[in-house]
Amino acid sequence: MAPPFDWWAKESHRGTPVVVKMENPNWSMVELEGPSDEDFLIGGSPVRQRDKARGKNARQLTWVLLLKAHRAAGCLTYIGSALIGLGSAIRRRLAAGKTDTDIDLDADTDTSSMGNENPTVKTRFYNCIRVFLWLSLFLLCFEIAAYFKGWHFGAPNLQLQYIFTTPFAVKDVFDWFYTNWVLIRVEYLAPPLQFLANVCILLFLIQSMDRLILCLGCFWIRFKKIKPIPKKDAVPDVESGEEGFYPMVLVQIPMCNEREVYQQSIGAVCNLDWPKSKILIQVLDDSDDPMTQLLIKEEVQKWEQEGANIVYRHRVIRDGYKAGNLKSAMNCSSVKDYEFVTIFDADFQPTPDFLKRTVPHFKDNEELGLVQARWSFVNKDENLLTRLQNINLSFHFEVEQQVNGVFINFFGFNGTAGVWRIKALEDAGGWLERTTVEDMDIAVRAHLKGWKFIFLNDVECQCELPESYEAYRKQQHRWHSGPMQLFRLCLPDIVRAKISVWKKFNLIFLFFLLRKLILPFYSFTLFCIILPMTMFVPEAELPAWVVCYIPATMSFLNILPAPKSFPFIVPYLLFENTMSVTKFNAMISGLFQLGSAYEWVVTKKSGRSSEGDLVSLVEKEQKHHHSVSAPNLEEMKVEIQQQEQKARKKKKHNRIYMKELALAFLLLTASARSLLSAQGIHFYFLLFQGISFLLVGLDLIGEQVV
Repeated sequence: MAPPFDWWAKESHRGTPVVVKMENPNWSMVELEGPSDEDFLIGGSPVRQRDKARGKNARQLTWVLLLKAHRAAGCLTYIGSALIGLGSAIRRRLAAGKTDTDIDLDADTDTSSMGNENPTVKTRFYNCIRVFLWLSLFLLCFEIAAYFKGWHFGAPNLQLQYIFTTPFAVKDVFDWFYTNWVLIRVEYLAPPLQFLANVCILLFLIQSMDRLILCLGCFWIRFKKIKPIPKKDAVPDVESGEEGFYPMVLVQIPMCNEREVYQQSIGAVCNLDWPKSKILIQVLDDSDDPMTQLLIKEEVQKWEQEGANIVYRHRVIRDGYKAGNLKSAMNCSSVKDYEFVTIFDADFQPTPDFLKRTVPHFKDNEELGLVQARWSFVNKDENLLTRLQNINLSFHFEVEQQVNGVFINFFGFNGTAGVWRIKALEDAGGWLERTTVEDMDIAVRAHLKGWKFIFLNDVECQCELPESYEAYRKQQHRWHSGPMQLFRLCLPDIVRAKISVWKKFNLIFLFFLLRKLILPFYSFTLFCIILPMTMFVPEAELPAWVVCYIPATMSFLNILPAPKSFPFIVPYLLFENTMSVTKFNAMISGLFQLGSAYEWVVTKKSGRSSEGDLVSLVEKEQKHHHSVSAPNLEEMKVEIQQQEQKARKKKKHNRIYMKELALAFLLLTASARSLLSAQGIHFYFLLFQGISFLLVGLDLIGEQVV
């Protein structure tokens, strides 16, 4: 094949045409002139060589510049098309008119025992943000007018000699108002704002130090290759044929209206490699949809005919959410002979060797109450939202839970993919329905009784991440309001418990206050309220290292357990600050027992499975279909078609989130004000953080429906 151009070919015209193909379709082909033959001739006078060298360099430079110009033009057209697409998406959001304040009739909300959210409480936080927004807009207009009248004050070197030494220089009413405004800022607003900023900075440094220590602990674990190892005689030896440790194990799958995922979860659990005589699978169905109940029951019957020891349970009185479901199942007489219980949520798909890699750790370790496996995600690369969640949860498992498990034998139970010693559950008081984080509740009470926990970082159980911002937001609300409910209830028990002072300090300060209360408090207050307010009250200031350098360092540490996500480090930093509004609201609701603290919403699933899971289950699924009676299948198909037709009539919409949108405009207003004071890094942070809030407020992150 001939080369695209030949430097030494003799052509009649000057230069050889070069075809450059651009990626953007609007700039597909461009013809430029390449270097000519004379550019590469050797010889001639030095003056002529210098002249030709100059000409050659000029032509080469022009050639390179033209290439870069065309590439830049292609990028500009790409950015233009992206902006057009963004604008059309925004128009669709606004045309739909669906906001987070609208009642969602299709939400899988279970409010059977814990009261509904008070609408007054729900809007109170939004009203406070709106007050800050309108105040900032008024102050921005006021400051712009002052700027054009010659009031050029910048933080932190604000000079007030003009005000105090030249009282007769006041020329008009506006100058009189602005002079008094500056004095009010200096005397009354700046000191308390600076004090609150300093408190938040101190909390920020303490939390950053905790994060750094956890990372150093994780590094030490990797360096020393520390990992929990079970007894040798507990693990089955395939070569010698010796049997291992096979106690009686109860497997529970709690679910509620989760039609998308029940098949793969039940199928994966029924494929666990464990003696059939020593395992009992309970499918704990809390669904209130008769069609979903029938589908799950049929699935259980299929696997029962295949020889699995599996039972279907449905509660008539559905109190207490997941905790009530598990508590009811543990009261069955059929589970009294079992020694261990493992729990899998409806979207979890354990590997066949899950029990063989977790249960052996209990052998000859009577103090061990829990063995927890880490999660992996089948849809972590689905969209930007799932990628950012993967960063957060990778740090949670590999750093937080692994370090706490190795050094203090305690961490919060994740509610699924864990094996409990039933004796430890009973000793801790069993499942209680007093909070929406029953998993953390049972873990804290078991720790107070002296039971130890083990975290296995090398044992993974696949599950799903929420793909829509609506589902993720509701999940995070429950995860951050529940711990504050639990803290109020457990604090007297922790103080009275017969454990060491260090363990009490770890539970009260590190586990609850620092990581569950202080983190969302300073993240929201410092970066979403105090920072924009310092733009309008420049006498109070936040140093650049607080705004940029330490947050960037912490984000770098957070992303280390997921090194493939390094390109998303900036979006991750901005998104974490954006989620602080939801986490702060949830924390306040849980701490003061507001109505939204008791809100329980089943996280929406899409039913994704890994390719390996689908291949391993396809043969058994084919056998199952032959064992189902034809009349039942036909009735179910007709009913499903009717429900799908009803679902099509109810058009889904991406929502507009008013709190996030109000904060977006607040931050963008503050970024505009920062330009008047020549605030460098503060302007860029406020600008990009405001854009981040804007994208989230318009629901342009995650699953796109409309």
